[in-house]
Amino acid sequence: MSKNQKIRSIIIFFVIGALLLAGIILTNGMYQKEETVQEVMLDAVLHEKAKINFFGIAEVNPGVVSAFGVTAILFVFALAVRIFVIPKFTLIPGKFQLLLEQGVGLFDGLAKSNSPHRNKFLGAYVFTAGAYIFMSTMFEMLGFQAVTTEGMSVSLPAPLSDINGAIGLGVLSYLIILSGGIVGNGFKGIGNTLKDFSLPISMSFRLFGALLSGALVTELVYYFFSLSFVLPVFVGVLFTLLHAVIQAYVLTMLTALFYGEVSEPSKKKK
Repeated sequence: MSKNQKIRSIIIFFVIGALLLAGIILTNGMYQKEETVQEVMLDAVLHEKAKINFFGIAEVNPGVVSAFGVTAILFVFALAVRIFVIPKFTLIPGKFQLLLEQGVGLFDGLAKSNSPHRNKFLGAYVFTAGAYIFMSTMFEMLGFQAVTTEGMSVSLPAPLSDINGAIGLGVLSYLIILSGGIVGNGFKGIGNTLKDFSLPISMSFRLFGALLSGALVTELVYYFFSLSFVLPVFVGVLFTLLHAVIQAYVLTMLTALFYGEVSEPSKKKK
């Protein structure tokens, strides 16, 4: 980069900063906060006010609508890949084929390294769980809107930022671990799995707390109007990407690790 280009970049940076600062100062008194920050954070956790009429069947949290939406997107995507993409795989992979193979190989290697005795079903589950966690976390960045029963417009959150969704995935992972213990060691495997009775609770709340923390930090940044021009974009994207990658890896790694422990064949005494 030449000296003139550097000077031009610096000038553009300061001009953009000055325009943003002027926008903050000139529009600071134009908006009013209808809710306190405590009410905003409480509704983000409990969803007591923002209820959505689910096809006239029941009033549900926005996270339920998000969960069905993410599931439908993943199902249609998987079906399209299976019908149109996989039959055209070649020995020299293209970019999309290489991406799919790397993703499958990552979770398959995770299953084999933590559960060398039984890992075929485990590999399929951790791949599915990892893909769901990643996509459901990234789903909130799409900004899909829904109308509540009170006539307000809300943005659909990540499904796992709802405590019910996090508990459901944690319990499902625990049942997968329990099934590995039963298949590998019978009744002894059940006993080994039930010893870690707090595992579904810890997995659920670890997932829920991590995803919710990003949502609350973003809500706090948006709430203070003087910071709500550029900073929320970087904060929201950064927290969403970090949580999508980290939580997908953490839950799948823990599931594979405990599955391997309880499914390992017990050594017979001589």
